[in-house]
Amino acid sequence: MGKLTSKSVQALIKGEPNRYADGDGLYLVVPKSGHPSWMLRYSANKKRREMTLGKVIDISLADARLDAATKMKQLREGADPLIQRQRAEQENIKTVNDLFHDWYPTLVKRLKYPTIPQRIYLKDIAPHIGDIKLDQISARDIRKVINTINDSGRPTIANDALGYSKQLFNHGIKLDLMNFNPASAFTFRDAGGVEKNKIRALNEDELNQFFSTARKHKESFSRSNYLACALLICLGVRKSELCEARWDEFELEKGLWHLPKERSKTNVAFTIPLAIEVQAWFEELKIIGFGSDYVFPSRKISKKPHMGSDTLNRAITKLFGHEAGKKKQPKNVMGDIPHFTVHDLRRTCRTLLARQGTQGHIAERCLNHKLKGVEGIYDQYDYLDERKEALDKLATKIHSIVI
Repeated sequence: MGKLTSKSVQALIKGEPNRYADGDGLYLVVPKSGHPSWMLRYSANKKRREMTLGKVIDISLADARLDAATKMKQLREGADPLIQRQRAEQENIKTVNDLFHDWYPTLVKRLKYPTIPQRIYLKDIAPHIGDIKLDQISARDIRKVINTINDSGRPTIANDALGYSKQLFNHGIKLDLMNFNPASAFTFRDAGGVEKNKIRALNEDELNQFFSTARKHKESFSRSNYLACALLICLGVRKSELCEARWDEFELEKGLWHLPKERSKTNVAFTIPLAIEVQAWFEELKIIGFGSDYVFPSRKISKKPHMGSDTLNRAITKLFGHEAGKKKQPKNVMGDIPHFTVHDLRRTCRTLLARQGTQGHIAERCLNHKLKGVEGIYDQYDYLDERKEALDKLATKIHSIVI
């Protein structure tokens, strides 16, 4: 086939998927799906390289030839066109925000939950330093970020923000965009401090007081939040596993919740037995949800269709007299009970299972923990019947407090 023409290009893009040579390394690529495009093939350092020039709908044949000729001239002068393009793209990374947007795709590839560092960056880092140019960022800017987070009473988030900042600016050094990391001199002692293992679990009196108080303040602690807390104690599941649950994961008539591996922290599908009391709470949530696909649909206009990751913690914290972003703080209605978080409810479940006499390995499986050591390798039994008995007994106790 000879040189392409504008007319032949229009005919080819309607035909079979293939590559059609125009000459001098330029090809028309017609894919099985997607838009036809222009591609340049060449050899550099004895290696075959391919470089997409653009879509046919955006670039004419004449412009594609001109672009290809320009890049082949670069090659003859000793510059690899693909490397030159990559360098040009990196030159557009000028601010901290630009650097983050280049760094984030690497998180998607290697982290199971890349939205966690994304959320912390967008909420707590970007408002302070996002628009600062990379050649102007300083250690004082980093200190301002971690001090501001610390002053808001979130030392753990301050530690996380410092850790992500170090990774972000190391990415800038890798790309030869920065000569130093402005966060490198700081340690966790400069941020939120060395974190201790939490041991908070609510006792029966505290549970009675919490649920009693929550019932009296329905205007700030919704029924959905109330039932979510009860379910976390009765099932021992992780916050995200419950808040992001879909109704198609449930067989309520059989008393089963099939947690898919994609949403399980262990990356293994897990079936959770539901006590009669728990089934009734889920049935109530189905009514509250007005036909939503999610057990806890988002109550606000949001990118996420389900309850947000901070919703329950914010609701609990408000009962203790603190509401983020408000100058006038609410009254502490929880009395002398020490503050607790959503994760403490999961720990409470584990503690109550032990207190009622549930064997350790069964209690661990109730929380979807992998059994440790040799036992975890050879014991593949899922203890569904034993877990059902244990969780039924726990639900009966918690129901008398929640009702």
